[in-house]
Amino acid sequence: MLALLMLNSKIKKLKDKPMNKWRSRVTTDGLDRAPHRAFMRAMGLDDEAIAKPMIGVVSMKGEQTPCNMTHDFQVDAAKVGISEAGGTPREFSTISVSDGISMNHEGMKFSLLSREIIADSIEAVVHGLAYDALIGFGGCDKTLPGVMMGMVRCNVPSIFIYGGSSLPGKFEGKTLTVLDSYEAVGSYMTGEIDEKTLEGIERACLPTIGACAGQFTANTMAMVSEAMGLTIPNVSMIPGVYAERAHYAWRAGRLIMEMLRRHGPLPRELVTRKSLENGAAIVAATGGSTNAALHLPAIANEAGIPFTIDDVGEVFARTPLIGNLRPGGKYTAKDVHDIGGTAVVMRALIESGHIDGSCLTITGKTIAEEYGNANKADGEVIYSAAKPIMPDGGVAVLKGNLCPDGAVIKVAGLKKLVFEGKARVFEDEEACVAAVRERSYGEGDVLVIRNEGPVGGPGMREMLGVTALIYGQGMGEKVALITDGRFSGATRGMCIGYVSPEAFIGGPLSLVREGDRIRIDAPARRMDLLIDDAEFAARKAAWVQKPPRHRAGALSKYARLVGQAPGGAVTHPGAAEWPWFD
Repeated sequence: MLALLMLNSKIKKLKDKPMNKWRSRVTTDGLDRAPHRAFMRAMGLDDEAIAKPMIGVVSMKGEQTPCNMTHDFQVDAAKVGISEAGGTPREFSTISVSDGISMNHEGMKFSLLSREIIADSIEAVVHGLAYDALIGFGGCDKTLPGVMMGMVRCNVPSIFIYGGSSLPGKFEGKTLTVLDSYEAVGSYMTGEIDEKTLEGIERACLPTIGACAGQFTANTMAMVSEAMGLTIPNVSMIPGVYAERAHYAWRAGRLIMEMLRRHGPLPRELVTRKSLENGAAIVAATGGSTNAALHLPAIANEAGIPFTIDDVGEVFARTPLIGNLRPGGKYTAKDVHDIGGTAVVMRALIESGHIDGSCLTITGKTIAEEYGNANKADGEVIYSAAKPIMPDGGVAVLKGNLCPDGAVIKVAGLKKLVFEGKARVFEDEEACVAAVRERSYGEGDVLVIRNEGPVGGPGMREMLGVTALIYGQGMGEKVALITDGRFSGATRGMCIGYVSPEAFIGGPLSLVREGDRIRIDAPARRMDLLIDDAEFAARKAAWVQKPPRHRAGALSKYARLVGQAPGGAVTHPGAAEWPWFD
């Protein structure tokens, strides 16, 4: 309450901030800015437009992925809202690497790297052109945390908007998401389905533009943006093709001008320890993407807040699973929208005390004020916290001698939570994929894919291709898979990723040998290599680092800068400073 009173006092003082105090005035005011104004006039701006605040509107409009193709009409609506409220919108774009199209080949190494490029590019434009405020759209997986990181880094008045998910598909009476097409490939390999059925699933699983329909990384991080107060309340689960999204984007355009005039709340006033815990809670409660364990620390880093995978894991462990959502459950984003949206989850978690309702949102109101009157949990798509699907979260952080700094598993939907088996060791993803395609593995095996971490990959590739093959072959919980790479939010099965420290820098995963016994105990939050201490020490003493895979280009630069998974695999120290032009 004290924090809210202090913020309200600050807003009142800054409410009538003179126009000549906007950041953009450094590019427009004075005789020596005649060349700058000439560039603006060349873009069609007149004196009136140049005199107004300059508001950046960033998106990934383009043809790289269907996830971002919903941005077009929403960006236009946001610009109208800005103009009507007295600002001059300045549209720009940033990159997107489709996780779907880059999956299961070398191109996936650029996926996590793209998160950093997005944040860097937003910083470069907002500060380079001295924009006063920002509306940022996200769509494909890494674009959501990338935009939020850029917002927090720049710390100008900002609103995040998710572009929305696709509608689910239908085939032979079954509801589909794109995950079904991945798993269908494995089913075809075993003869469970024929080529015609595989083609039917391929054509039906993604019927519209928008991000993946399940509670994969995009929808997970969209809910996180709500739990952290960075977006328009209850917008995230509206399907991307629904016309009502234009209204919310227009509303964002008007709201950003209000935030600018009162100078807040700023992103670093919203991203606090408590709001980060709120973000982790909604991930666990909905059985969301394991990638959130990377992205939350990365967002925290931009605010200068120490918040690691251990902190995420503590929240995961105390939060009940209440979302019956794919891949561990039954329903999709559209189903959540149909019962009342993310607000249903938020209200349930506020009432149970798993989300702190006192945290602020971009509207200036608290989480409790914005979500307290939402629909109650329906008991089918979203359960009540009093009668959850599981008493603790759908995602867990493991420790042990194989992952002393942590590893992550999605437990939502698993029938068995303890697994012990012999190691099958693969030095990269391709070697494991080849073995799975040939079905040269057996029940009880623990497939180890190493040298795919942030530095070793480099880029920490996502392993949905191989995990979906395994599941499609009917081996989903009959084997385990461990990697220092990442998993897709769509991954399911006994899959443990983000193992830290990674193998390439000498982490314990580098010491595993073919035939070793490995034990995974999710309830105990442990994963261990079952060898004695003397043997462990001898292997460690004999370890020699491999040469880097990339010696030049973006991946080489990334490998030299990137940190380990527990801190978010970030590339700079965080809490970047920039002068406020006043």
